[in-house]
Amino acid sequence: MAFDQLSLLSEATRTVARKSIEKVSVRGAPTAFLSHSHKDAQLAKGLQARLNRLGWDVYIDWEDTSMPDRPNAVTADKIRRKIVQLDLFLFLATQNSMTSRWCPWELGYADGKKANRSIMIVQTSAGGVTYGNEYLELYRHVDETSSGGIGHFFNHKDGHLLRGAVRP
Repeated sequence: MAFDQLSLLSEATRTVARKSIEKVSVRGAPTAFLSHSHKDAQLAKGLQARLNRLGWDVYIDWEDTSMPDRPNAVTADKIRRKIVQLDLFLFLATQNSMTSRWCPWELGYADGKKANRSIMIVQTSAGGVTYGNEYLELYRHVDETSSGGIGHFFNHKDGHLLRGAVRP
């Protein structure tokens, strides 16, 4: 099951106090780099809010005040470092991220630098269309569990809860 985009947009309006990635890492909470299209900023905020409530800290590049105003080589270097530094790499699959120039680059970089188990696809759906199916044979995906938590699953058909799943 994919995350409904309308639900993520609704969650984007909720205020969640964020701690810095460094503070969250100290207490052992999972940290994640969220690859997404900037056209989906509100969807990214909604997913971030949902995961923050479950104890995760999710890095979004445009919230990083050290990023240059315009994407350039410094931007790419900072993104590379964050992808390596954080526990997980999440790819927010939407109609926009699938056509982005940066998102597939980030996914490819993560694939070369991180263990496969640390790369996860966040499928979304809108208007009866699900995005991200093409990656399910390669990577795990993040999904909601029947108990209300969020888990990491192997391919969509055989989905089962893996270690590290976080429940509310």
